Amino acid sequence: MKSKTVLIILAGGKSSRMGFPKGLLKHSSTLWILSQIENYIGQEVYIGLGFDYQLYFEAIPWLNEALKKPISYKGKKIRVALNQTPEFGLFSTLQNVLSLLNFEGGNNTVLVLPIDVPLLNAKEQEKLIFDEQLISIPTYNNKKGHPVKLTSKFWKLLLNLNLTDEDSRLDIQIKKRNASEISLVEMNDASIIKNLNTPKDWQEFIVS
Repeated sequence: MKSKTVLIILAGGKSSRMGFPKGLLKHSSTLWILSQIENYIGQEVYIGLGFDYQLYFEAIPWLNEALKKPISYKGKKIRVALNQTPEFGLFSTLQNVLSLLNFEGGNNTVLVLPIDVPLLNAKEQEKLIFDEQLISIPTYNNKKGHPVKLTSKFWKLLLNLNLTDEDSRLDIQIKKRNASEISLVEMNDASIIKNLNTPKDWQEFIVS
């Protein structure tokens, strides 16, 4: 496994359909965002918060500390970036996290994971991380999913985009690249195409 691959968890949305911050849902005797962190096979995790950040800080106080410096959690280095303009959507939170990573001198490859998609199993994580394309997208039964892997050569270009531009979306920027720069990596883990957006989705997931 490449040691310089960073997991980015995007947890800055409103969670309006869930009615509660998704990362703070109870899961396996802990909280969902902590389960996601624990399931990552690498050593560095960056978390993007926005709406409901105060609830995250109340539930997990060390996340507030991770705004200022790296915090160790179960052997992993955790950093938090706070998106001050979450109303611009998911991409604005991603850009905020990438700005922090870039500021800290990071040239790391990143895995971009929305909080409402379960992180795929360890074996499949390795398969995705080892892929050497500019952009690597996991697929299951020919359906694209998450996390998407981006090399620094690509993600650094995202920092230059204006959030008011309608093309400032990760999917659009990926579509603009040459097909030869993109890998579609077939997975056996269906979690990559799950979207835990509603209480019904969540209940079906935890009992499955």
